Amino acid sequence: MTQAPPTDAKPETAQADTPQADTPQADQAEVEVADAELNEAVPSGAPASGGQIDVLLDTKVQISATLGTVRMPVRQLLESGPGAVIQLDRTAGEPVDLYLNDIRFATGHLVCVGEQLGVRIKEILRAAGDEAIQAKG
Repeated sequence: MTQAPPTDAKPETAQADTPQADTPQADQAEVEVADAELNEAVPSGAPASGGQIDVLLDTKVQISATLGTVRMPVRQLLESGPGAVIQLDRTAGEPVDLYLNDIRFATGHLVCVGEQLGVRIKEILRAAGDEAIQAKG
């Protein structure tokens, strides 16, 4: 015995194969979109001429001078005592290296400034390909 399909059944249509994004959904609420009304910005009290570079001008940085370097075994270093001399890789009168936050930026010569040591800058180094700036005198 074979049963006949119910009479209220709907036949399948081609619309069932289409993506649902193409068909409007009744349960989606409409969103109202409007242009934003913005007030004109009022300049603050900061001077316009200096810009943000002024913040950097008072920033302190670490500058160090290196007289020279040497590699030696720890044993030799531990056997050294007061009065021992460690020979560096530079000769007397050769320029010292100046470092700005651990980046070599210049060379110079040791000088005495009263009771303290100082370095007179001889040359400011540039990035590769740029010429170095040399001090006169």
